[in-house]
Amino acid sequence: MKHLLVTLTMISGIALSSFATGSATENFVFGTPEVQSIHALTFGPEGVLFLGDSKAARVWALATDDTEAPAEMPTYRMDNVDEVLAAQLGVDANEVAIQDMAINPISKQLYLAVHLGDGKAILLLYKGGQFIPVAMENVRYSEVALENAVAEDATDRRGRSLRVWAISDLSFANDQLMVSGLSNQEFASTFRSIPFPFQTEQQAASLEIFHAAHGRFETYAPIKTFTTAEVNGKAHLIASYTCTPLVVWPLETLEPGAHVKGRTVAELGSNNSPLDMVVMNNGGERYVLLSNTNRALMKVALTDIEAFEGTMTDPVEERAATAGTEFIALPFVNVLQLDKLDDTNFVMLQRQANGNLALVTAGDRWL
Repeated sequence: MKHLLVTLTMISGIALSSFATGSATENFVFGTPEVQSIHALTFGPEGVLFLGDSKAARVWALATDDTEAPAEMPTYRMDNVDEVLAAQLGVDANEVAIQDMAINPISKQLYLAVHLGDGKAILLLYKGGQFIPVAMENVRYSEVALENAVAEDATDRRGRSLRVWAISDLSFANDQLMVSGLSNQEFASTFRSIPFPFQTEQQAASLEIFHAAHGRFETYAPIKTFTTAEVNGKAHLIASYTCTPLVVWPLETLEPGAHVKGRTVAELGSNNSPLDMVVMNNGGERYVLLSNTNRALMKVALTDIEAFEGTMTDPVEERAATAGTEFIALPFVNVLQLDKLDDTNFVMLQRQANGNLALVTAGDRWL
């Protein structure tokens, strides 16, 4: 799942290419994008990297030209990642907040979005055992502003900013950039589908779910993390929210201006917030992996989601109790970031029991 971004003034770094690499970047411009924050990352075609900027209520598309497949599949392993980052950036470790992680599906190279204590947002590339700042000046890019984004000064009942949830997660499929977050509309939970290359058209639907841990229908909380997968022969959005319902929608129902009720297929435990979600494949069996703030890494078989008929409508009243579709809690806790390397291997950023923040590759043994 994935968080948020700020203005980038890079010291030495690797520059993004200034040349078009194909049709996906033909309409890009050359310059310096005024990125204000980076809460979410995802890759699109031809090595294009999307940055979700909640503060600016924009998505930036960067032409990385990172399009060469590796000679062999990399294995990521690094200890004390926060300390390594702090040393390389010249700050204390407690000033480094990792917002999101994304692996380029072509090159298999790993990117991090980081916020520093002074509010600066930095994009980093893991290369040669270290993290290298990616230069954000004089690059080829495109941008799209979100329509009806939640207001900059909007707060929740506890006085916390809602603007950080203007963009809660990103994903790309079928020439569409999908964006979850909050709008300024009556039904604030919003799912946008934006054609890429970017156009003025934005297809936005408002979402409603039954939140079993809360015992009510809700329209105001944002999706925290989502993915897409085929469920019973149709493309579906699979998403999770705080406290932790698992909900599905057929993508075909998420039409412009529609208000769509999701089908709640599981309650995975209250007092928890989901962080990242990926779909894996092992021996023809497909699984959703879900990382969490206060739960272990969860594995949910897509066949179990397909077999769950209807939607949950009964409250789950016991604190932290689960219901609906079954899941397996894998022996990985405090998984802060998660992305897939390929169909059977995934990469985690995990805070281990001894305090070590480790970058770890895991594989089909756990699938």
